[in-house]
Amino acid sequence: MSSSSSLIQGISISVSDDDEASGKVRVRVRRKRNRPPASARRRFLRRAARWGAPFLLAFLAVSLFTYEYYRLSPFYASSSPSPPPPRAAGNLTRAARAADGARKSCLKMLDPEMLRNLELPETPEQNLPVKEVVYRSSLPHLEDNISSSMTNSRFNSFTGYQTLTEREESFKPKEITTVHCGFYSEKGGFRVSDVDEDYMKSCSVVVATCAFGGGDDLHQPIGMTEVSVKKVCYVAFWDEVTRSAQQEEGNKIGENLMIGLWRIILVRDLPFIDQRLNGKIPKLISHRLFPMARYSIWVDSKSQFRRDPLGVIEALLWRSNSSLALSEHGARSSLYDEGKAIVKKHKATPEEVKIQLDQYRQDGIPDDKRFNGKKALAEASVIVRDHAPLTNLFMCLWFNEVVRFTSRDQLSFPYVLRRLRLPGVHLFPVCARKDLVNSFGHRRKVKPLAKDGR
Repeated sequence: MSSSSSLIQGISISVSDDDEASGKVRVRVRRKRNRPPASARRRFLRRAARWGAPFLLAFLAVSLFTYEYYRLSPFYASSSPSPPPPRAAGNLTRAARAADGARKSCLKMLDPEMLRNLELPETPEQNLPVKEVVYRSSLPHLEDNISSSMTNSRFNSFTGYQTLTEREESFKPKEITTVHCGFYSEKGGFRVSDVDEDYMKSCSVVVATCAFGGGDDLHQPIGMTEVSVKKVCYVAFWDEVTRSAQQEEGNKIGENLMIGLWRIILVRDLPFIDQRLNGKIPKLISHRLFPMARYSIWVDSKSQFRRDPLGVIEALLWRSNSSLALSEHGARSSLYDEGKAIVKKHKATPEEVKIQLDQYRQDGIPDDKRFNGKKALAEASVIVRDHAPLTNLFMCLWFNEVVRFTSRDQLSFPYVLRRLRLPGVHLFPVCARKDLVNSFGHRRKVKPLAKDGR
C-alpha cells in the first residue's frame, strides 16, 4: 500500500488509500522544540576565544622578545644603575646570591690601588710560648735504637723515627722546642738542585703547589697585581714523571725554569711510595723548603689560584691578627664523621682509620662538631699561613700525624688543633675558599713509586 505526506506550515497530513476510500483524513500536528536562545555575551566570548587567542599569543611572544632584547642590550646594561655593593661585616660575609642568581663575593679584598701599595709589615714582637723550633734532623741520630716495629711503619730516614713518647712531648711546647719535621738526612730524599735551593732561599712570600706521579695539569694563577708578581714566588714542585707527562702535552719548562708564572722545581728521590704523602711535604712543611719565607699560600694542584696573594694574606691573616687560615669543611663537622666518610669513599682502609680514631679517643678528643665557635673540621685545599715558630711547630706536628696514621690530613688537623691550642687560627667559610680558587678536579690518577720505602 502506498502513502504520501505533505507538510504545510508545520501541519503534517497523512493520506492513505484506505482513508480516501472511507473519506477520513487524519491530521497530526508536529510541535517545534523550544530551544532557549543563546545569550549575546556567550556568543561574543566564543567568537573572541576563536579569533582572539592567536593574536594574544603573538602579542606575548613579541613582548617577551622585546624584553629580553633590551635586558641583554649593552646600551641598556650601561645606562641602568648598578646595584650598590654589599655591606661587609668585618672582612668576610656569608655567601649571598643576587636577584639574577649570581654569587656575590664572600671575601672582602682591598681595592686595586691599595693592593698595589701593599707592603709586608715588620715582624711584630709576640709573646708566644715558642721562640725557636729545633729540628731533630740537625741532631745526631743513632739508628741502632730503632725498633723493628718502627722500620715497618712509614717513618724513614727523611721523617726520623718518632716514638710515642716523643710524640706526646711534642704537644708540650717550650720556649725552645725540639721536634721531628722531615729532612732527617741527606739520604732521606726530596732532593733539589743547588740552583733551585738558592732560589727557594730568596723567597719571602710563596704560593706553592705540587704534582707528583704525573698528576694534575698546571693552572696559571690569575687576579694578581703586577707589583705582587714581583714580590711573590710561584713555585710548583714536580717529579720526572709529571715533567714527562706535561712535556707530551706541550708544556715544556723554559730555559728560565718557568712555565708561565710558575717556577718549576724538579724533585728527585722522593721519600715515600705513597705519592699523596710526598705531596704533604710542600703542603705542610713549606717552612723547611723556604727557610727565609715569612708567608706562604698552599694551593692544591686541582685548583687555580685567582686572587692577589698579598691581598689574601692581608684579608685572612693581618686583618684578623691570625697566623694560620684555612676553610671550614663544606660537608661535615666532626673528625669521627670524616673518618666514616673516608672509609666509605675508599680513601683509606678501615683498619688504618680505626687505629687513628682509637688513638684520638684514647687521647681524649671528643666527638664535637664545633670548636671555638667554628666547625671542628677543616678543608685544607688552600692554606694561608705565616712562618712564625709556633705556626711552624703546628705544621710539623700535623705532618708527623699524617706520616704516623693515614694520609688524609683533614682527619689529623682537628686533633693537632685541640692538642696544641694554637692561637690565631682562622677558619673562614666555604664561600671564601670558592672566591680564592677555581676548582677543576683531579685530571688523572697518579703513579706510585715503584721502589721500596726507606
